Amino acid sequence: MGVALACTVKDERDSIDALLDSLAGQTRRPDEVVIVDGGSQDGTAERIAARAGALGIRLLHAPGANIARGRNLAIAATAQEIIAVTDAGVRLAPHWLERLTAPFDGAEPPAVVAGFFAAEARTPFERALGATTLPERRDVDPAHFLPSSRSVAFRRVWWERVGGYPAWLDYGEDLIFDLALQRAGARFQFAPEAVVNFRPRATLGAFFRQYYCYGRGDGKADLWPGRHAIRYGAYALAAVLIVSAPQQPGVLGLLAALGALYLRRPYARLLPSLRDLSPAERLQALAVVPLIRLTGDVAKMLGYPVGVWWRLRRRRGERATWRHHDEGDPSLSASPRPRVPVSPHPRVPASRRGDEQ
Repeated sequence: MGVALACTVKDERDSIDALLDSLAGQTRRPDEVVIVDGGSQDGTAERIAARAGALGIRLLHAPGANIARGRNLAIAATAQEIIAVTDAGVRLAPHWLERLTAPFDGAEPPAVVAGFFAAEARTPFERALGATTLPERRDVDPAHFLPSSRSVAFRRVWWERVGGYPAWLDYGEDLIFDLALQRAGARFQFAPEAVVNFRPRATLGAFFRQYYCYGRGDGKADLWPGRHAIRYGAYALAAVLIVSAPQQPGVLGLLAALGALYLRRPYARLLPSLRDLSPAERLQALAVVPLIRLTGDVAKMLGYPVGVWWRLRRRRGERATWRHHDEGDPSLSASPRPRVPVSPHPRVPASRRGDEQ
């Protein structure tokens, strides 16, 4: 059966060549490749156009389109039964597409195949960031893992059935798409060998902006309200304990113990990866982990209420949450789809998008 690769990009001049090079090196080449450029101003579209003929790429221009809208436009422009999706900013492993699409040829083909992703760090900071925010394969429960759309494939009919990616949401759109597929009854299969490599954010500021947007997206879509409430409560309690520390000598020891518990998993991932670093680089990577945790938490705590306010103000009177939202991308001419039952408490893993904070 035919396979189409869909991707959306914007201002990816520094990373687009790595994606295109890895596409050229695939052991299983896609039958179609459609890339939507969302209005790049840095020469990204020109770089793609220069190699479009050799790689069989159809380049579409959609200035102002967000990620979800761009993906929908790319998929709508294809004619294949199987759709593979990835992002700019990644490098595809040589066997990525072959292993991602192999389950569709099995005796019991799934509706969705969840690929995997790995950090490709260049600095001690990036190595620490990857260890802090990204799951390893041993952390994944295959029965409940929901894929990032940097590494996923699905049958076209299921994309049509749920109305495509949610164009109303700017961040977290792939998780909402996954949840819609899950609620519609799609069967997922994990393909851990279908790996894409990507570089974590290079600076603390860039990481803050990323997690602020994640938190804002959660607020817009009404995702994880309990988890966000726990985070606010935990930091409020920590602040109270710090203030009371001069009168309670044991409080600082308690805080240190809780902090060590909170950081145990990042350090467990990070330590085995430090062998090739110099002593100074190891110390730098180890020292920055608590700062990464704190930065990510603060970013989410600032972004989440902004998203909640957007949801309450912009969509008042509508059931605009992932649990009730039944609007895909209205500009697409996808097949009509049935309303699907909603599970009030679906089990969704915290590490779905590499987000363990």
